[in-house]
Amino acid sequence: MSKLSSGQITATNQPAGTVLWELGKHDGSSGEFAAANSSSANNKAISASSKVIAPGNIPSGLNGATNPELRISYSLDKIPANGVLFHVSILDAYKSIPQMSVFSNKQLSGIIQISGVSGTNSEHTFRKTYDLYIPKEQLKTGTNELKLQTTRCLYCSSAEDKYQWWTWDDLSLESLNAPATEPIHGSYSLTGTMVSNNQFYFDGGAVTHLPYIMKWLGIAYSGNIMRTTCASDVGRSCSNMLEYYKVLKDYNMQSVAMYLYSGDIKLKSDGSLPDDAVKKLTEYFRNFSPYFQFYEVDNEPGLFNRSKAVNLAIADWLNKEGKKIAPHLRTVAPGWAYWPGFKEHSCGNQKGTVKQCGDPDGWERDPKQRLELEEVTDLTNGHSYGESYIFTNGGSFTENLKTFEGAAEGLNKQMLTTEFGTSDSHTDAPQYGATERKAAVFDRIMRAHIGYADMFVQHAAFFKDFSLFKYGFNLEEHDPATTEIYYTSAKEDSRVSIMRRLSLAYATHGAPLTYHISNKTALADKSVYVRAVDTSTLKPLAGTGATSNKVLVNFVNFEDTTQTVNVNITMPKKTIYEGERFGNGDTYELARSYIAGRKASPVLTFTETLAPGEAVQYILQPSQEVKDVAPQGLEASAVKGPAVHLKWLEAPGASYEVLRDDGSGKLSVVAANVKETQYTDRNLKDGTLYTYAVRVAGSQLMSQTLKITATGLVPLERTNWKVSSNVNQDASNPRSAIDGDRRTRWDTGKHQASGEAYQIDLGSTHSIETIDLDYRLSPYDYPRAYEVYISDDAVNWRLITSGNGQKERMKRQFPPVKTRYVKIVQTGSGGNYWSIQELQIYSRE
Repeated sequence: MSKLSSGQITATNQPAGTVLWELGKHDGSSGEFAAANSSSANNKAISASSKVIAPGNIPSGLNGATNPELRISYSLDKIPANGVLFHVSILDAYKSIPQMSVFSNKQLSGIIQISGVSGTNSEHTFRKTYDLYIPKEQLKTGTNELKLQTTRCLYCSSAEDKYQWWTWDDLSLESLNAPATEPIHGSYSLTGTMVSNNQFYFDGGAVTHLPYIMKWLGIAYSGNIMRTTCASDVGRSCSNMLEYYKVLKDYNMQSVAMYLYSGDIKLKSDGSLPDDAVKKLTEYFRNFSPYFQFYEVDNEPGLFNRSKAVNLAIADWLNKEGKKIAPHLRTVAPGWAYWPGFKEHSCGNQKGTVKQCGDPDGWERDPKQRLELEEVTDLTNGHSYGESYIFTNGGSFTENLKTFEGAAEGLNKQMLTTEFGTSDSHTDAPQYGATERKAAVFDRIMRAHIGYADMFVQHAAFFKDFSLFKYGFNLEEHDPATTEIYYTSAKEDSRVSIMRRLSLAYATHGAPLTYHISNKTALADKSVYVRAVDTSTLKPLAGTGATSNKVLVNFVNFEDTTQTVNVNITMPKKTIYEGERFGNGDTYELARSYIAGRKASPVLTFTETLAPGEAVQYILQPSQEVKDVAPQGLEASAVKGPAVHLKWLEAPGASYEVLRDDGSGKLSVVAANVKETQYTDRNLKDGTLYTYAVRVAGSQLMSQTLKITATGLVPLERTNWKVSSNVNQDASNPRSAIDGDRRTRWDTGKHQASGEAYQIDLGSTHSIETIDLDYRLSPYDYPRAYEVYISDDAVNWRLITSGNGQKERMKRQFPPVKTRYVKIVQTGSGGNYWSIQELQIYSRE
């Protein structure tokens, strides 16, 4: 069995330091301090001298309702050249995830997110030391003041104050003997999400959206983590997995994989995995293991009725064979959901007559049985939604404390939470007085993970009820630049805004850059955070060897009022920088702008006016290092007009030129200074073949050319269509043929027989002249023969065309007819299903 790994493995190794002062002894007790609310506790000015051990007049912690702040004054003969580290060891805190703001000489150094179990009825304690980097620019010779202050959630009222409390063991400040490896902000945190198409597919649509999502969320380039769980039992779910992994490498991102579906595995008599499971795992590892750093044994085994023995067999294979193929691999315990014994409607994916939550029933709820997996995996796990992390039974935080029987210095084992988030129905606990309760509950759960976990993945970027972004369409047909934020409530902050704010403050990594705030007076005691890092100092990622060359400059406004920050940042080089800026905006195109010509001396000046709760990130690099890239992925489609709509993927630069050749043999500019990654070319000639290209303005970087015939014949809008069939609709949903996803289909579910019909109600009368049936993913499921009928009342039908089908796709044009109802009848017979992946009807309306 592998030794349980330390919970501190992910933390950056900061250089050694020299203690400037120390309050209290690190002994698991706050006895040397005054009672937090006693008259002897001094909450105003404490003069700290070196090695203060028995601070009898300092409170044992803070409480937002009774003693919300502590000021510590101390003297410096000279400013430490490398800044200082503040340490605070927490013995206990309320389950609300209280926040401790730390101000050095009235400037915000950071906000520490504190995890605690008080109020959870947990029988086990959680203790942890939090570290905070304070740059030398926030220090001065002579008397300095460090202010520690309780801080409400961004949306909360004074009602939360009495729940904002903690008790400490000791506090200290040390000067660093060498430059800090990064501006550690309480805990070293890695975060991310999962970008898949229609919940399960890592396909071309997921690949094209991936960089947009990572940059917009502020997690790219810092070694953060994404979940890559294409399932072995879902056809085509891994179709573009290699390209997906390569994008993660390009953006210096880690991944936690889970491929093998464990529900149907039947072990050999000796308890080992069957040959087909071994084959699947081996092939996946040989194809992709250089690209992932972690592998998750299983997903919610209790909920999905998984076997403990199978989980142990998978872990055994990972340790013995997986690590031979991928020596860098670290294994992750199953994504615990802590399901109890079987209860009706409580456990999913049940098969057969035996109803149970795992095998043996309820094993995932038992800490001793979970420990069997923990002892043979490198990291722990635990899924949590809403406020479930602090549930007495079933909480990812409290259940881990049960498994490891408490925590003396963070969890006994490093934690990678592969699912956290909120559903549309979750709201913050009413006692905290939040005005935006859906926003507050997401903010609180992410802050909780910053406090007690090491890595945590939001579930998921596009996923019904849990989503960050608008969903319900096929990403392969979607322009990633038009991706929109999903709001759980029109009047509340979005999950995207919250995740960006916390990611920019806690999960942006690299060597800290020197910065000076020039409007200090305006920002005195304001919760405005600046984080500027050089990611080129990060170690190459395990497996991929990925590195980064970006400078990330972040501004985060934790205030509920607008704030302006003026700052001078010393960049790594004296040169001209360019790159991207991300701020507020409901679409990617609105949130993102391109920045060029920023000359650093090496100092670069930034002025940002931040809306309440806004987070802004600059992703910069020297202009000479920016790769020349032409626009990629040019696509064209005919639209009403006749006109042609063009879209493409973004390239570095501020604008584009659209070029067209209408048959002369020469491309000419028809649109200049196009800011978006799409353009509609109108007033074209029907039936004319056009050639298009897109070029970065002011350059010779041009996309590949594309030919398209302009036509007024375009697909009808399918939103209001009603579809049906005369075959078993329970086995195959007719709407699957018009859902915009070629992976889903309607089919007959049996060998073709004459008389099978698929019927469409267009909702109103239209003039139509083409029907297109696409079944390329099932090329032999074409109708052996067909007839097409139309009707005004779905009772009286008229035949308009007939013929024999063909492999992969059937597109049939006919003279224009007006109708509301269309029926396609399969009149042949054959040994295949009749399938339709996508159905379109074309009109010139």
